[in-house]
Amino acid sequence: MGTPANVVVLPQDTATLRIEQLDLPDPGPTQVVVKEYASGICHSQLHQMHRPRTGPVVLGHEATGVVVKTGSAVTHVKEGDTVLVTWVPRNAEAADGPPLTAELQVSDGLAISENVFTWADHTLCDQQYVVKVDPNIRKDVTAIIGCAVMTGAGAVINTANVQAGQSVVIFGVGGVGLSAVVGAKIAGADPIIAVDLDDTKLEFAKAFGATHGINASSTDPIEAIHAMTERSDQFTILKTPVSGADFAFDCIGIRTTMEQIVPACRSGHFGAGPGGMAVLVGVPTTAVELNAIDVLINEKQFMGSIGGSCAPDRDFPRFLEWYDNGDLDLDKLVTARYGIEQINEATAALEAGEIQGRAIMEFA
Repeated sequence: MGTPANVVVLPQDTATLRIEQLDLPDPGPTQVVVKEYASGICHSQLHQMHRPRTGPVVLGHEATGVVVKTGSAVTHVKEGDTVLVTWVPRNAEAADGPPLTAELQVSDGLAISENVFTWADHTLCDQQYVVKVDPNIRKDVTAIIGCAVMTGAGAVINTANVQAGQSVVIFGVGGVGLSAVVGAKIAGADPIIAVDLDDTKLEFAKAFGATHGINASSTDPIEAIHAMTERSDQFTILKTPVSGADFAFDCIGIRTTMEQIVPACRSGHFGAGPGGMAVLVGVPTTAVELNAIDVLINEKQFMGSIGGSCAPDRDFPRFLEWYDNGDLDLDKLVTARYGIEQINEATAALEAGEIQGRAIMEFA
């Protein structure tokens, strides 16, 4: 017997979303059905909405819910367990399995997902994408751990392994960027420089741990970063003072910011130490050109970070602990809430840059 579900569907030929009432099939051997409490609304879904498709798509990849059905081979969760749903395999063993997508028969064809779909009041997914958590957690704001927090904070603590006293600059302080700010604060980074085009967002970032804000619409961010971080006792191969951030994170992924993070990084200390690391966190939509001479003579690195290099089984309990002890203020980070019937309003607000932190969809 199937499970009735209200599911957001992205048609093949338009970016206008619709809601369909479906019966989810019973789970296969390694699948689970999860009744969702809330789902994050991520900028990555805008990319999916605006790129060509060969058929309808179901969207969303971060949620909090409760398991209501399990397949015969499911081992690590049972019916009644509270779980976080994510798009990253939960551990190394799960990651070695084949990629698994959900397929749903909708009114205009067979809709597919990218690993999971969470823009629905019930979802069907493989067990490798759910992490069992304490049933007493908040059921709404924790939904954004499965992507926003994991991607931003994970990039800082896992990909870059930022240490106390190192300098960090974060381009783009939406939900992912603010999570990176939190990760940098917990790591003990100093300074933590936020770069954005909106003074309100920059001020908001200071509430999460940013020590400085740069509005790139009115100030050259590269010049400002180097002025803040000059080390008069260290010199480059060109005999100029070393300056720049130890780590620069691009949490947007547009060409402008991808081309800014390398020059924002610390130049190498000639004969004594390498330069800084630029970390691409946001999903890129264009090609990028890098200054190879800068990378070479200053021994800089350009690094990608997918999902914050996270292993959800390992990292989600840590993020929940941050929330419990007040280091990660999810209540403040979630700045907009929508019902499933408001999904087009939500995506329009996200595209217009009106979401200060992270938006979520809540299900009755």
